[in-house]
Amino acid sequence: MNAGEPDAEETASGPAPDETETPTAQEPAEEHVAEGPAYAEQAPEEEAEEESNLADLKAENAQLADDLARARAEVYNTSQEYANFVRRSREQEAASRTDGVISVVEALFSVLDDIALAREHDDLTGTFATMATKLENTLEQRFKVTRFGQVGEIFDPELHEALMATPSPDVSEQTIAQVMQPGYRMDERVLRAARVAVHTPQ
Repeated sequence: MNAGEPDAEETASGPAPDETETPTAQEPAEEHVAEGPAYAEQAPEEEAEEESNLADLKAENAQLADDLARARAEVYNTSQEYANFVRRSREQEAASRTDGVISVVEALFSVLDDIALAREHDDLTGTFATMATKLENTLEQRFKVTRFGQVGEIFDPELHEALMATPSPDVSEQTIAQVMQPGYRMDERVLRAARVAVHTPQ
């Protein structure tokens, strides 16, 4: 063997450690490179899922807001219907009460006519006069029922019913000459027109 030539064993064994160490140093780099694309692929999927969840939440919120608005509208409509019901009930109650009073007064027309006729002929005396006055006062004070129709009043077709009409030089407009049957009203409501004879201008 020449002294300048390298030993065959050293040549054969020298490179061996380099060949075994090189793959060991490169393995982590290969694994890191392999993990990079997988992470990049997952990010858009997660973002899309979050956007989908956000859209679902917005849709649910919009639906809840719509349901709340509808519920409030129903409550408002119900309250208005109840208020109208109460108002109509009160009006009907008042109308029923008024109709009841009118029915009683109309049933007393003949009694009131007799009282007026007796007073006209000075026949209203004693206990009968006291009871008659009390009845008339009660009707007037509690129910505003009054008698109307007097000789000399101007004829009003809304208050009077003319049974006779006679020309007269003493009047310049239609004037009541005789009251045959008095009229009655409750407040401003005419219950019965007065039946009268009228003098008309010539």
